[in-house]
Amino acid sequence: QVQLVESGGGLVQAGGSLRLSCAASGRIFEIGFMAWYRQAPGKQREPVAAVTLGGTTNYADSVKGRFTISFSRDNAKNTVYLQMNSLKPEDTGVYYCNTQSARNSYWGQGTQVTVSS
Repeated sequence: QVQLVESGGGLVQAGGSLRLSCAASGRIFEIGFMAWYRQAPGKQREPVAAVTLGGTTNYADSVKGRFTISFSRDNAKNTVYLQMNSLKPEDTGVYYCNTQSARNSYWGQGTQVTVSS
């Protein structure tokens, strides 16, 4: 099993910044990438950004140039970060950390991001 714990959400004005963190522990040797998703009220969960353990990144078009995903690792824990700049009200939602092994998909508990106009 892999455990994911997120932190860093909050309330920010449009144009501001937030940094999300997600710490993965447990059987982290089974995973090859980490990702962030978000879910706005009344909408489906959507991918935001992903990073492989080799450092390759991928972003949703809506966040390119504003968000940066990064990754760090030590022996017991992998941590993925999402630096969010120039935030817009449409970035509001619950942000979830995700990773997968060959057999399972893992989700964090979610962290709320609210961008006021």
